[in-house]
Amino acid sequence: MKPIQSLLFACLFWCAASAHAKKITIAAAADLKFAMDEIVTSFQQANARAEVDVVYGSSGKFYTQIQQGAPYDLYFSADIGFPRELAKAGLAASEARLYAFGRIVLWSAKLDASKMTLANLTDAKITRIAIANPKHAPYGKRAEEALRASGLWEKVEPKIVYGENIAHTAELVQTGNAQVGIIALALAVNPKLASKGGYWLIPDHLYEPLEQGFILTKRAEGNTLARRFADYMGSKPARAIMTKYGFVLPGEVVGK
Repeated sequence: MKPIQSLLFACLFWCAASAHAKKITIAAAADLKFAMDEIVTSFQQANARAEVDVVYGSSGKFYTQIQQGAPYDLYFSADIGFPRELAKAGLAASEARLYAFGRIVLWSAKLDASKMTLANLTDAKITRIAIANPKHAPYGKRAEEALRASGLWEKVEPKIVYGENIAHTAELVQTGNAQVGIIALALAVNPKLASKGGYWLIPDHLYEPLEQGFILTKRAEGNTLARRFADYMGSKPARAIMTKYGFVLPGEVVGK
């Protein structure tokens, strides 16, 4: 390769790498929708011209997609087990980091769920109960655990309708396709949902701790913007936003 061609190639390569470093794509569990939107806005205010795209959905489905080569730079899962498995498989550019503990609540758009408990779900007047699909949504798995621990699963299972993820589960309740649902506290405290109905915090001892974690994917290896965002999650502004949405942060006590 001639010197001028080598120089041109190096320049093009540097420009492409630079452009990539100024944009990242995040796969995030649906419970993070409101909190992550605010964190991204805060991050961009401190990092001019940084482009951050976030895709929200089921943690389990993102796990499968990343195994298949999906173009995500960071993966925030509602279950830290998924990113840990990706790290073990050599598909991560970092170890899995704990970023929060999630909590579940009973929520309704029309009923006053703040005056209810799980036992009320057996009421004949309640015919449709929404939870996220336990097969791939960590919040759905915890909802099932809480119902089983309360001795209610067999009684209410015929009434259950499943959401694709926790945001879809909340939507089922909002639209009247379910009268009540078990959703993430992080969604229930958002003004859009809080103004439509009350919620009851499900006791933490009824389900396994919902450890939530994230990784930088192998694709993000060498991406300085991705690493900067990962570090930002531990900053005071980001932690304040997470606390605002009801998450228990690393170093804090679940249930407090």
